[in-house]
Amino acid sequence: MKRDAWLKTYDEEMSLTRRCLERVPEERFDWRPHPKSPTLGWLANFCAQLISWTRMTLETDGLDFGDPANPKRPEELGTRAAVLESFDRNVSEGRAALAAATDERLAANWTLRNGEQVMVSSPREDVLRRWVLHHAIHHRAQLGVYLRLLDVPVPAIYGPSADEVGW
Repeated sequence: MKRDAWLKTYDEEMSLTRRCLERVPEERFDWRPHPKSPTLGWLANFCAQLISWTRMTLETDGLDFGDPANPKRPEELGTRAAVLESFDRNVSEGRAALAAATDERLAANWTLRNGEQVMVSSPREDVLRRWVLHHAIHHRAQLGVYLRLLDVPVPAIYGPSADEVGW
């Protein structure tokens, strides 16, 4: 089943993301590298909470940003421990949803809209790949740049980092 490949990739990528989040210095949550950039705290929160889309994508038919019942922004957590707790919960719930997914469920469409405007309507597997997994990897890489700029040792991701092998 497709979900078995998804579970392997999910577990690997979530482990790598957690390693980055563990290194975020909470005393620098308000730091940003540029006025147009989000703060470190916002980015850490986003990396932790974006993963909740795994479960949502698998357990709903879509999301409507125009629906007043949907929260616009998740709560911003103020400590590394809270970020990690949120991340761990979202990873666990997402993994459970993936483990329960069938190939038919992965192939069925999921729709993101803003009221009448359809922003994305694709098979769940495509949504998971592009809007969850690739999106999470992108922001994890951004987090790595923030860590480097703050002189925080960057963890190895797909190979050694300069900090973990002493380049």
